[in-house]
Amino acid sequence: MSAPPSARGGDTPVPVVGPSICFNPSGGQECPPHAYRGRLAPSPTGHLHFGHARTFWSAQLRAREAGGTLILRNEDLDRQRCKPEFVTAMLEDLRWFGFDWQEGPDIGGPHAPYTQSERMRLYRAAFEQLRAAGFLYPCTCSRQDVLRALQAPHQGEDEPIYPGTCRKVTSEEWQVAGDARPAPAENLSPVTRHLSPSWRFHVPDGRAITFNDGHLGPQSFTAGKDFGDFIVWRNDDLPAYQLACVVDDAAMGVTEVVRGADLLASTARQLLLFEALGFAAPAFFHCPLMTDEHGVRLAKRHDALSLRTLWERGATPAELRAAW
Repeated sequence: MSAPPSARGGDTPVPVVGPSICFNPSGGQECPPHAYRGRLAPSPTGHLHFGHARTFWSAQLRAREAGGTLILRNEDLDRQRCKPEFVTAMLEDLRWFGFDWQEGPDIGGPHAPYTQSERMRLYRAAFEQLRAAGFLYPCTCSRQDVLRALQAPHQGEDEPIYPGTCRKVTSEEWQVAGDARPAPAENLSPVTRHLSPSWRFHVPDGRAITFNDGHLGPQSFTAGKDFGDFIVWRNDDLPAYQLACVVDDAAMGVTEVVRGADLLASTARQLLLFEALGFAAPAFFHCPLMTDEHGVRLAKRHDALSLRTLWERGATPAELRAAW
């Protein structure tokens, strides 16, 4: 396996611990033997819909059944789509539906702040730790570049498997500045020289990542086959979802992540980050996705099924929950 160019100026092999990695906290069906801490983690990029509510309700029930704590985290890193009015609507709609969190952006708590845009210091520290350990390399490929290299323009909504184009760029070609932004060498193309890079996590090709999902049972993903090198720091100087999520779940002491099944593949990536950063991984519980009458997964564009619209039409939370 080729090593990524070291961010420190030399070629450093990617740290690898064994041929496979298995995460199985308390058998996978129960959380680690300490106080249960669950979380709701919506993004204020639109109004929450009925599918969000069902998944979040599962998270709340599991926290209540365990006598634990439920955290609300405002994942607002998308500068283009996140809006203050959606944050206000998110809090109002969740309260209306019957959610009751014990820590969050509106009430505070021991792990404040609970808004991601206010937690950049933590993400930068994690990025620097990964970079110094040789897990990351800079990449100037766009999503279109990746798809063209794979000759597969229809890969679905998940991140396409990266073909490793920028793995081949040597540390001499990338001279990393102190502010974590690389300065490309003059022998790169004019286009590449003027692009700010993203930073990718170099996955250990062929390594099996296995875990026991609390709802879906045993899961296994092979690095380099089921997923490739993934972005942890974006070229607009923001952490990618995978890194921010891991840092926050660890810092907030989350013991179980309850979320939709569309994020199942992300779990393997995040488990590698938990390990690389030296964090204990939580348990995972992935819920089935809700679909519309045509079998299409609900999204925020389904305004007719947004909690705000249902509320305005006179629906009650009890009636809506009964429909599950």
